[in-house]
Amino acid sequence: MSFLYPRLLTEQAKPLFDEYGQLTVEELSGRVSTGHDSAVYVATGGDRISSAQLHELREGVIDLAKQAGFPDESDRVHNAEFDLQLAALLHAEMGMVPAEAASRDVWAFLALVLLPDVAFWRYPRPPKDRVLGTDLTRHVFGRLWWRAQLVRSPGDPEPYAALKILGEAAFDQIYARRAALGGSPHLVRAILRVWEDLDLQGLNERETLRDFLKRLLRLAPFVLFDGIEERALDNELRAVAQESVEAQRLESATAVDACGQCLPNVMPSDAPKTSRLVAPTQDEQPVFEAAPTTEVGSGRFSSLEICAGAGAQALGLERAGFDPVMLIETKADACFTIELNRPEWDVVCIDVLQFHPDMRPDVIGVDLVTGGLPRVKSPATVGRAEDTEERRVLRAAISLACEVKPKAVLFENVPDLVDGPEFEADRDWIEGELLKAGLHSSWKVLNAADFSVPQNRKCGFLVALRNPYFARFAWPTPSGAPSPTVGQVLGPSMSARGWPGAEQWTRRADRIAPALVGGSDRRGGADLGPTGSKKAWAALGVNGNSLGDEPPGPDYPIDDEPKLTIEQAAMVQSFPSGWKLHGGKTSRYRQVGHAMPPPLATAMGLAIAAALRG
Repeated sequence: MSFLYPRLLTEQAKPLFDEYGQLTVEELSGRVSTGHDSAVYVATGGDRISSAQLHELREGVIDLAKQAGFPDESDRVHNAEFDLQLAALLHAEMGMVPAEAASRDVWAFLALVLLPDVAFWRYPRPPKDRVLGTDLTRHVFGRLWWRAQLVRSPGDPEPYAALKILGEAAFDQIYARRAALGGSPHLVRAILRVWEDLDLQGLNERETLRDFLKRLLRLAPFVLFDGIEERALDNELRAVAQESVEAQRLESATAVDACGQCLPNVMPSDAPKTSRLVAPTQDEQPVFEAAPTTEVGSGRFSSLEICAGAGAQALGLERAGFDPVMLIETKADACFTIELNRPEWDVVCIDVLQFHPDMRPDVIGVDLVTGGLPRVKSPATVGRAEDTEERRVLRAAISLACEVKPKAVLFENVPDLVDGPEFEADRDWIEGELLKAGLHSSWKVLNAADFSVPQNRKCGFLVALRNPYFARFAWPTPSGAPSPTVGQVLGPSMSARGWPGAEQWTRRADRIAPALVGGSDRRGGADLGPTGSKKAWAALGVNGNSLGDEPPGPDYPIDDEPKLTIEQAAMVQSFPSGWKLHGGKTSRYRQVGHAMPPPLATAMGLAIAAALRG
């Protein structure tokens, strides 16, 4: 028999989430209930779970939580064990079918009504998706139910034993970032059986798994995995896995033969095998002409990037000589974008608030910690919903930079954070925290238009370096050359489909663009921003009310204002041609709107690299 669970809809869940974020675990225990006035049920599909059954479920979860230190203590070892036990409990005891488990409102009820104290104990100051269920692969309880659903072997004495084979990050590889594979329990169980029997001695397990999954993805369009009998599927996957093992061993041996020894002051010896020790080839170089590429003989540097977005900043820093050991990004579409364009980069879809260097010891001591952080608002908004998450990310970024102990830090944010008097207290706190970690700070606002970007985009930068590098650092100076105009950059694409008005439009768009607006999740759909921004675009002959699907064609009126496509918006941001964006229109535009123009990132990277080289 399947049970129907109460559902807490978004309009009721959000206020509770905002309120509960300010309460202690003890206070949340006082808010526990088996019902809510606003809870609803679907009409059919099973029997409604009773209040007594919900109470019994809570008691079972509380027992497990207490074994892990609830309500006063918590550590990573106990949390990991708690998650394994809780996954089995939820799946075995809830009596829920996948259709019911696919509802985020069910999990919002559990996290905010039945088990709020456990939810906020397990993830203190959680981002929304951990509680509201906007991404079930990250929900504090929902993600565990689905892990158990994928690995359960009904005929085994221990049906959930496979939960122990891989940790959460590896499961994320399979079902959060590899949706084409993770939707099939039959395939996932086969992956786990094969993986458990592999000889991985001397190999980087994470990189081998990544390679294995990529090989399976190449087969997915041609093989119906769910239609293959278990033994035959295991044999097929075992052959693919062995190819990955052999490829990783060959790569490891080749790297040793080629390098002999690690380059000094470039990267730690245990850096992931995807990290490069040489400059990218000419074919890999982006199209933008920001600055000359670092010479191969001068050595390259390692970086950890957070809030990586679509990879624009990492792309610019790569051209300046920095290779990412790891990139952290919370949005799945942006993670897919990076993997589409730089499959060798190690991008992990995780909220920076939940990341700790202990998870990846290879990031400790990288040369640079960097990121384009969510835009903070005026301190007057502190405590309001519109700024709480951004400030948490800012503080987490500073704390992470201190813990990683890099030679240099580069963070980008709003210009007001750099020079606004209302942010003085923030700057004092940031500088103080970094100084305790041995990092000396400098602030500056730079305009992307001064670095060959066709856009009047001001960015606020924080740079912090250790001694003796700090004394060597000098902010990049404008190139002196005029930036290309919007007409010069977009004219060829406007005429590509035969629009007769393209030449006239190009002459009209004879200046640089206003700053692209639209990177925030708090904004609406894909358009060019508020009224003022749209008027500025209109002066260039662009309709900013929405984005187009393709450039104007031969039948488009000569005097009409065309809409920009997402690809054209990316050109205004100076993304290289051919850089693929993953996701729907709004998601892709937000990735573009959030980005730091790569030429500006290159200029900053070259300045930091010069200081590190001395």
